[in-house]
Amino acid sequence: MAIPVDVNQSAEIQVMVQTVLDLYGRIDILFNNAGFGAMDWFENLEPRRDIETLIRVNLIGTMLVTRAVLPHMLERREGHIINMASVAGLIAAPLIATYSASKYGVRAFTDSLRREVAPFGVRVSGIYPGPAETEFGSHLKKHRTRDKVNELIDLRMTSEYVARRVVGLAKYPRRSLVIPWWFRVITTFDTVFPVIVDWIVFAFAKRTHKPD
Repeated sequence: MAIPVDVNQSAEIQVMVQTVLDLYGRIDILFNNAGFGAMDWFENLEPRRDIETLIRVNLIGTMLVTRAVLPHMLERREGHIINMASVAGLIAAPLIATYSASKYGVRAFTDSLRREVAPFGVRVSGIYPGPAETEFGSHLKKHRTRDKVNELIDLRMTSEYVARRVVGLAKYPRRSLVIPWWFRVITTFDTVFPVIVDWIVFAFAKRTHKPD
């Protein structure tokens, strides 16, 4: 069943949730997947779409939909909320400042909510995929950056693979899932050696960023 909804409109969210409850009587799993991205140097981003709307959809939309569903799960003492984050919510890279900020927010929201509701039988998971074959991924590849960046993007996963991992997470809940696995190594390196990562990114930005 498909229900069109604007995740930034509380009234539309309530209609969506109530429609599901009327038809099925319960909500077992909420998968917050709505989102989009923008890739460019920050000063080139369009403020309304690439900053305001992006944050509203990726972060605030996730929070509003969760707020509408959560009371029903708490009442039943059962349910599973899965939030689609990104490795951009674990390691902040240049060219995706707003997108990364939104996903860091989703990560914090996911961790905080999990600690709130775990005693009441509701599970909360975050999934952190690397580059995948999506419209956003295609947009990233088109950006004028160095060939090495495009080569990394060419390592992206298929959307079908990501979907299978989401289903697996729904069947076997866990705190978080980073895919592919080797991105966990990258994010750990950024946490342990942030200065080295800063040096690497500094060299990249100096070669490719040409402010007007």
